[in-house]
Amino acid sequence: MIGVSAAWVSVRGMQSSGIRTASVGDIELAYETFGDPADPPVLLVMGLATQMIGWPDEFCAGLVERGLFVVRFDNRDIGLSTHVHEAGAPDIMSVLGGDRSGIAYGLDDLADDTAGLLDVLGLGSVHVVGASMGGMIAQLVAIRHPERVRSLTSIMSTTGDPSVGAPAESALAVLLAPPAGDREAAVQRVVDTYRVIGSPGFEFAEDDVRARAGLSFDRAYDPAGVARQLTAILTCADRTPDLGKLDVPALVIHGEQDPLVQVSGGRATAAAIPGAELLVVDGMGHDLPRALWPQLIDRITALIAGAEAR
Repeated sequence: MIGVSAAWVSVRGMQSSGIRTASVGDIELAYETFGDPADPPVLLVMGLATQMIGWPDEFCAGLVERGLFVVRFDNRDIGLSTHVHEAGAPDIMSVLGGDRSGIAYGLDDLADDTAGLLDVLGLGSVHVVGASMGGMIAQLVAIRHPERVRSLTSIMSTTGDPSVGAPAESALAVLLAPPAGDREAAVQRVVDTYRVIGSPGFEFAEDDVRARAGLSFDRAYDPAGVARQLTAILTCADRTPDLGKLDVPALVIHGEQDPLVQVSGGRATAAAIPGAELLVVDGMGHDLPRALWPQLIDRITALIAGAEAR
């Protein structure tokens, strides 16, 4: 169901639907589309604690310029989508200790949300691109709904096998730090976080990070929702056996210097998916530096072109 005006607007010269909402079961998902709906569709899935604007307008425009129809959206418990406030804030340390009683949902549910969004959009199948937790969700969409996935791109993600992709101590510290209490502190915390987990081989775009963090705070600030997403990650089963059954063109992209999901997670993902391509980028951490966008867009669109030609 469409809950927001469907009028087309221009985003930096690009045709955009504006923000709309889709009813998927009891969840409302906020989403935005770019480009011509007649073009091959690409669904962008973002990661933990990150709203759909984590896929910047210019990155989306780069895909549209390659003749693609782009969809980005807020997962549940982030941004303008439904926040499961009634579930409360989970005790992360208890979850790490094995107590699953306070878990509100799992990554499977987020994957099913994603497939439900495709139903609302009338998209039978799409090219799915996921980053970090979004890569995990993208993998699960391909596993649980294989008929919906034309190609799979998994960026800075992992398989769920605890022996690979573990965070470095410095990254774990920022991940588990107490939430900020106000806008200024929340924005600064994001900047400080990306100084730790970002790409050491590329210029740190502090102004961009700060601006996106402020916009994200203004759209929605919900540390308890982020904690619920984190518990979904922490309690997800190893996907390796199911990834081995996939029959889909796949690309795995990972930073050599990623401290949050170490590169072993990306290597394991590529090894698990039959025929998957692996791109390991020297100097890349756990973010999408602007200087890499042309290379990433080239590789994603090449995968899509091959999948469309099958």
